[in-house]
Amino acid sequence: QVQLVESGGGLVQPGGSLRLSCAASGSIFRIDSMGWYRQAPGKQRELLGGLSSDGSTKYEDSVKGRFTISRDNAKKTAYLQMNSLKPEDTAVYYCHAWIATMRDRWVTRDYWGQGTQVTVSS
Repeated sequence: QVQLVESGGGLVQPGGSLRLSCAASGSIFRIDSMGWYRQAPGKQRELLGGLSSDGSTKYEDSVKGRFTISRDNAKKTAYLQMNSLKPEDTAVYYCHAWIATMRDRWVTRDYWGQGTQVTVSS
């Protein structure tokens, strides 16, 4: 089975930085887009940004200039570098990817990580 595992979350002070990682593993033939979402308590899940396999990137306005998404295709890992963190960035952060498996190479399905908690507080 394909898995996405996030890591790197935790408690950070306002203005601080944090880098999240999302490692994909399993019977993977190809990974198309990889992206990051977050969900704060009482709010719906929102898209932060995503990467295609060629490295193109999109960001939501709320995080432009502060967050950076990158991807290492060899390691099948996506990263979310978060700088100048604010209390309103507190949320569970999720990795998401569209992946074709070895068994069904032309059928792409979406996968979610389990989420990692990011808390920005003094």
